[in-house]
Amino acid sequence: MPLVHPSARIAASARVAPTVRIGPQVTIGEFTIVEDDVEIGARCKIDSHVVVKRWTRMGTDNEVSPGAVLGSDPLDKAFRGGRSYLRIGNGNTIREHFTISRGTAPESATIIGDRNFIMTSGHIAHNCRIGNGAVIASAALVSGYVEIEDRAFVSGLVGVQQYLRVGELAMVGGMTRVNQDVTPYLTHVGPTMAVHGLNRVGLRRAGLDAVEIDRIRRAYRILFRSSLPLREALAKVDAEIEGRHVRHMVEFIRASKRGVCRRKGREKEGN
Repeated sequence: MPLVHPSARIAASARVAPTVRIGPQVTIGEFTIVEDDVEIGARCKIDSHVVVKRWTRMGTDNEVSPGAVLGSDPLDKAFRGGRSYLRIGNGNTIREHFTISRGTAPESATIIGDRNFIMTSGHIAHNCRIGNGAVIASAALVSGYVEIEDRAFVSGLVGVQQYLRVGELAMVGGMTRVNQDVTPYLTHVGPTMAVHGLNRVGLRRAGLDAVEIDRIRRAYRILFRSSLPLREALAKVDAEIEGRHVRHMVEFIRASKRGVCRRKGREKEGN
């Protein structure tokens, strides 16, 4: 018998492997399959026709909609079948027909943080790291080894190339091809990705005050709208502008291995 808390409710048609650990007040819907060596934390709601593959670890209060597949083998020619993991935190929403792969190398992991809203019919590939409070919209395709920082917004039909990073509170517009790192706090849009200014809506919703938003705006003007070479622009921001968010923006750019997008898009008033 599975290691199931007495308060868990499992539909009669569900198939749950005998090594699965299921916490209190978990619900598992009709025709769902949960494979060996899976852990599902308290109060998770797994709807019907979900597949939770082996070596998936899930925290508390997650909601998974029909047709989702969690912990699938990576879509990677380097994969040799070893044990690897999908680790999901707490309070995430994963909607219909979304797939998330586990890691490629043995004992590696794909990691999803807390309180993310992952919409329908997309894919998060092997060894990605998703922070907390991010939104990944319908039909977004996130390639292997991508990092998406806290509270970023990746819109529908976006494709993110492997090994790239999407910064904190950045916003990527629909149908954008992400082929360079996306700087925190900015909006990036277009088939040929370009920077269109601050993600002001996201910054306000996150509770940043007018002073901190103005600091980010000033740094943006130097880094992305001046004629200075990037190294000089970063030094100028370091010398002239304070604030945690500006520091994070500068550190993110300096740490970039594939370069940040600096292509200029159409600005909105106030940027």
